[in-house]
Amino acid sequence: MRVRVAAVVLSLACAFGAPATVRADGARVVDVPTRAGVTERILYLTPAQPKAAAILIPGGDGDIEIHPNGRVSFGGNFLVRSRDRFVQNGLAVAVLDAPSDRRSPPYLGGGFRQTPQHVDDLRAVIAWMRAETHLPVWLIGTSRGTQSAAYFATQVSQPRDGGADGIVLTSTILVGANAQDRAVPQMPLANIDVPVLVVHHRSDGCRLCPFGDIARFMALLSTPPHSQLIAVDGGTDIGDPCEAQAYHGFNGIESGVVKLIADWIAAEDARR
Repeated sequence: MRVRVAAVVLSLACAFGAPATVRADGARVVDVPTRAGVTERILYLTPAQPKAAAILIPGGDGDIEIHPNGRVSFGGNFLVRSRDRFVQNGLAVAVLDAPSDRRSPPYLGGGFRQTPQHVDDLRAVIAWMRAETHLPVWLIGTSRGTQSAAYFATQVSQPRDGGADGIVLTSTILVGANAQDRAVPQMPLANIDVPVLVVHHRSDGCRLCPFGDIARFMALLSTPPHSQLIAVDGGTDIGDPCEAQAYHGFNGIESGVVKLIADWIAAEDARR
């Protein structure tokens, strides 16, 4: 097992450009069957020749309300608003919404992200992505979405069993509220047997994601064949420190962060 730490400074001065937008005619909305009577709606986008595939798992309550025409009602989340940037970096992406039986409060809250039902939903979407792209499939979660990605990887550790080829955790939940809502470091991380990338802002002000806890978290990632921390700086901090326009959401440095993630995925896939 190798753990590497990279420090990266990203600032608004890099002129990453205006936020990208999704065109309804450039996306597909797919309702993937998962559990009995349940579907998982995804917004699927792909470049002409994708290099890998990624499932983007939003944070918060997980409800982004994808409409049949591709419009997203709640698209401010770092991963959701950066979906086109992942495509521009060679990834086919599926943006995840709440499943059809969790379309009302608490959506993915109440501990649902750490349940067998959620594992089944993600496994079905991974299978759909594999069949669609014939490429390695990665789970990328942000904030509460890191609980989904990490928990899934502790339960389904290998692609041959329907698991992901690797996971990326951005703005990881490091402090848990209770046994039902465990933080990522409280999960059985020794079960993970795929590469793990951790991306965290040094100035993340969210009380559940203190950068001071990152070193202890990385020390727990001893089982994955390769794990790495990329620590970033820069951007703009606006409003609630746990929301998407703060450092927590990589506000203003989205393009740079996405490129770091895409490049890391490409390097890991080349190792195989």
